[in-house]
Amino acid sequence: MTYQTKKVQADMAGQLDPTDKNWWRGAVIYQIYPRSYQDSNGDGIGDLTGIAQRLPHIASLGVDAVWISPFFTSPMKDFGYDVSDYCDVDPMFGSLADFDQVIETAHGLGLRVMIDLVLSHTSDQHLWFAQSRASRDSAKADWYVWADPKPDGTPPNNWLSIFGGSAWQWDGRREQYYLHNFLTSQPDLNFHNTDVQDALLDAVTFWLQRGVDGFRLDTINFYFADKALRDNPALAPEDRNNSIAPSVNPYNHQVHLYSKNQPENLEFLKRFRAVIDPFGAAAVGEVGDAQRGLEIMAEYTSGGDKVQMCYPFELLQPARLTAASAVDIFAKLNEAAPDAWPCWAYSNHDVTRHITRWDLSPAAARVYTTLLVCMRGSVCIYQGEELGLPEADVPFEDLQDPYGIEFWPEYKGRDGCRTPMVWEPSNQNGGFSSAKPWLPVSNEHLQRSVVSQEQDPGAILHHYRRALAFRRMHPPLITGTSSEVRRKGDVLWFSRAQDGKEIFCAFNLSDTPSALEMPAGDWHQTGAELGSATPSADGKLHLGPWQPCLAERDV
Repeated sequence: MTYQTKKVQADMAGQLDPTDKNWWRGAVIYQIYPRSYQDSNGDGIGDLTGIAQRLPHIASLGVDAVWISPFFTSPMKDFGYDVSDYCDVDPMFGSLADFDQVIETAHGLGLRVMIDLVLSHTSDQHLWFAQSRASRDSAKADWYVWADPKPDGTPPNNWLSIFGGSAWQWDGRREQYYLHNFLTSQPDLNFHNTDVQDALLDAVTFWLQRGVDGFRLDTINFYFADKALRDNPALAPEDRNNSIAPSVNPYNHQVHLYSKNQPENLEFLKRFRAVIDPFGAAAVGEVGDAQRGLEIMAEYTSGGDKVQMCYPFELLQPARLTAASAVDIFAKLNEAAPDAWPCWAYSNHDVTRHITRWDLSPAAARVYTTLLVCMRGSVCIYQGEELGLPEADVPFEDLQDPYGIEFWPEYKGRDGCRTPMVWEPSNQNGGFSSAKPWLPVSNEHLQRSVVSQEQDPGAILHHYRRALAFRRMHPPLITGTSSEVRRKGDVLWFSRAQDGKEIFCAFNLSDTPSALEMPAGDWHQTGAELGSATPSADGKLHLGPWQPCLAERDV
């Protein structure tokens, strides 16, 4: 353990304030994909004990919380996003006692713990579904979305699954179709039944009572389906985009007007918020919608009685974020949701890592990191992002993701961003496991291991630490207001302000030099450790390729 890690642990231990119900506002959240973080028992799959062992690394970055992707009991058809028991740990990941150890260790390091709740659907192995499919007269007959076929035997409507094909699966026991927005083994729950809502909220309470500090809500806009099961209209080709599903997926050919985004969801979110508020917990919802994502975020975070944050896809899109596209995104955000608190991310477990997706050089990766910590909102960092990991190239014969197998080779799925974390380069497994990992470790990743970067002062790992420290030292960057986001050519700029302090933030998002006039005022340059530019003798700000400028003043 490095001296810096030990110092951070000592500085942060015991600093969690249980009365701070606004801890989430401006928080930096580190996402852990548990299958791939650390294997503690030599079976090639990461686990909760492994996470507890590696929490000091996360604390050393200076983040505020961790978000752990699903570890619940599951047949793992979708790697934990198909839950068969909401209130237990899958033996693959350990036990409830191991989870309690994660909570205790994290809290001792000053880290809050958020867990990933998949409420829109369960596994077809869940006891609820077994009871529901048994007969149309069973006690839980109405707990899932069932429908009779059309007279010709075809599905009740034209809804499509994100994972390909119809969203309806025939079940011979009931001689009905059931809805599945994802895999056929992931039947959708019927949220129109309040007994279903009650059961899910009981599960929420179970984890709150075990000490969790918040939740990431998977597919938050999929909870309700249209009661009348009306057909979705077609989406014009010119309106399609690949921000939610790859372009090869026909899911992009519909306006998902009735299969998700239903107005009844707002009342359920109010019920959910009433459950978590007494615990001081917070939630961030994943809004998956290619056309109305920002508008939905505004609805779901409005009024202070639903979720605190939403996780928009605008920075997860395939196209690189440019100064022009950033201005457009923030203008749309301000129009659709001026009071909403976004939670921004460049990478996660579902998208190609942004280093590869945007073809970033080391200098470009650094400036985008600095930009991320300066934007208004909270921040998510995906495991390995702090190492500058590119997307791993996983051969077809090693693929595990059913999404990638279905659409190969035009879309290779999500395994390339889910390969094991690389801790040290001494063996092919990167210190992740003593056995063959469930996904192969990339040779390119081995060269970027934690141990290797700890020993290299110029490594991007240290840039992440400096950037997060800079954010912590400047409160306007955490919870302050933001000016209008503007640009001149490839230079993006805005300012953040709070309590008489203002931070000017400019970023050259290109590989060519640019010049910009500093705004009027008595500015003092800051952020030298992040490569910040200073005004030249001519009074102008000359930004090198991929260079930021950070300055502060009293207002």
